[in-house]
Amino acid sequence: MREQLQAKLSRFEELEREMADPDVQAQASRMAAVAREHGSLAKLALRYRAFVAMERQIAELSEMARDNDPELQAMALAELPALQQQREQEWDSLLDLSSDDEDADRPRCIMELRAGTGGDEAALFVRDLYEMYRRYCTEQGWDVEVLDASSTELGGFKEVVLGISGESVYRRLQHESGGHRVQRVPDTETKGRIHTSAATVAVLPEPEDVEVSIAPDEYRKDLFCASGPGGQHVNKTASAVRLTHLESGLVVQCQDEKSQHKNLAKALRVLKTRLYELRRSVEHEKRAIERRTLVGSGDRSQRVRTYNFPQNRLTDHRINESFTLDQVMAGRLSLVIEATEQHARQQRKAAMEQSAKPLAT
Repeated sequence: MREQLQAKLSRFEELEREMADPDVQAQASRMAAVAREHGSLAKLALRYRAFVAMERQIAELSEMARDNDPELQAMALAELPALQQQREQEWDSLLDLSSDDEDADRPRCIMELRAGTGGDEAALFVRDLYEMYRRYCTEQGWDVEVLDASSTELGGFKEVVLGISGESVYRRLQHESGGHRVQRVPDTETKGRIHTSAATVAVLPEPEDVEVSIAPDEYRKDLFCASGPGGQHVNKTASAVRLTHLESGLVVQCQDEKSQHKNLAKALRVLKTRLYELRRSVEHEKRAIERRTLVGSGDRSQRVRTYNFPQNRLTDHRINESFTLDQVMAGRLSLVIEATEQHARQQRKAAMEQSAKPLAT
């Protein structure tokens, strides 16, 4: 833990020097990237720098407390307890800051909703989830853009990909990732039996253009005609775009726009986001286990919620709490999101505290 904090401070100070370098200042894209990384590290690095200075002061006072001069001894012993207590409080604050996802403050994310087991009912559930999140985003003042959607004849979605932007958007939505299960009587059910269906939600931080660059020779572009429910052609021109990233094998497609250029731009956004997430996952694998698990928030196969319509109850299994379902489906998700966010923070902090203690004096 100390090594990680020191590494972040060293990197922060290196970025400070780069920002003052005329050569870096002359390159707009590089300067933007350096400034962004510097800003993302600032809160933690400055806090840790102050903490290190406090530890130095404690070490000096501890030395004075062992001095032969009674006056110096008395002064040091009078000041030490309050400073040591302040150090403990600062260490707790550092743990709290360190437990945050590094991408938590990103203002843009990609949300992918996909139907799982349950056929048409699962696709209808994806539509309901989409409406729930759209209402919540509207309530928060965020912008929502449909990047791609694959609809069904009954009005559901096999898949829908959204671009969401706004203040604290990734921080608020990151714990929505996982398996969502619904229990209800489908409209198509004639005997009133309750069916169980599932959908998966993935929320990925969207990088800035300067962070992930993709050259045209790094992917294959295929064009095809956009299709609607039942395979009907929405238009006769090959405006839909499918991109295959050659190195990673990632495939994305967008057909929501009638313009090929707009679909290409959207597809590149999604591809960059998935590439960023892939590289981010690799980096996470290199870290200590407490930084890998993150309470399963990114595990798409994990069942995180059950939506029980007959009982009007939504249960989040990570926190073992229930909420009024019709209120949540109307877009009033704040209570659920705040509870899961607080639980995740406590989990991460507890894991870090097991292996991270301030230096003894």
